[in-house]
Amino acid sequence: MTDRSATPSTNPTNAELLAANATLLAKNQRMAELLEAMQNNDEQKTNKKVNTDQHEEHQSESNAKTGETNSKATRRRTNPFSEEIMSFKMPKGFTLPMTLTPYKGIGDPKIHVTKFESMMFLNSDSDPILCRYFPTFLYGAALLWFSNLPAGSITSFDEFAKLFINYFAASKIYVRDSDYLSTIKQEQHKSLKEYMMRFTEAAMQIPDLNPEVQLHAIKSGLRPKKIQEAIAVARLKTLEEF
Repeated sequence: MTDRSATPSTNPTNAELLAANATLLAKNQRMAELLEAMQNNDEQKTNKKVNTDQHEEHQSESNAKTGETNSKATRRRTNPFSEEIMSFKMPKGFTLPMTLTPYKGIGDPKIHVTKFESMMFLNSDSDPILCRYFPTFLYGAALLWFSNLPAGSITSFDEFAKLFINYFAASKIYVRDSDYLSTIKQEQHKSLKEYMMRFTEAAMQIPDLNPEVQLHAIKSGLRPKKIQEAIAVARLKTLEEF
């Protein structure tokens, strides 16, 4: 017979099992607490970011509205016309003639004013109409000048025209003379229509242009072709004939 008491038992006792279970339970509890803490920390960070984003979005919208309000207020403040001009009620059926090239800051400003007054001769006695529609025919540097005039500083068209002419007085030195037309040529592969449009645009910027000089320049700029031969044969003497 074999003596069992001589061999040590390798099976854990109930006490050892209970102790191991208690240790494992404690570890699980600490792990659960750690995970919960980490989750709470992430939620706090997320909520903080959401609140920050909402605050920034609200602040951005508020700034945009404030900027828009300030912009509108600025536009109102920088209107150079007097209250009397702005409150004038336009006549019914008024149509603005569109036969004047906008002034861009280059050329004789006095000529531009004269052309505008001639175009508006039916309303030449109405300062509000002249004042409010003159800026329609300003562009580029001239329009920028108008937008920077002090608020309420213009009370009549004579005053407006004087300010305009004085400011751009030096620009008339850039006016081209009739000699410039001789430099405009019908380029290779360019149509007669394109040439005429370019020539006419340049001719319109030259004050008091002699029609005979203009006709001579037009004919000289044509590319040698049948059209030039036909003009020579026809012996055209006036722009109307041309």
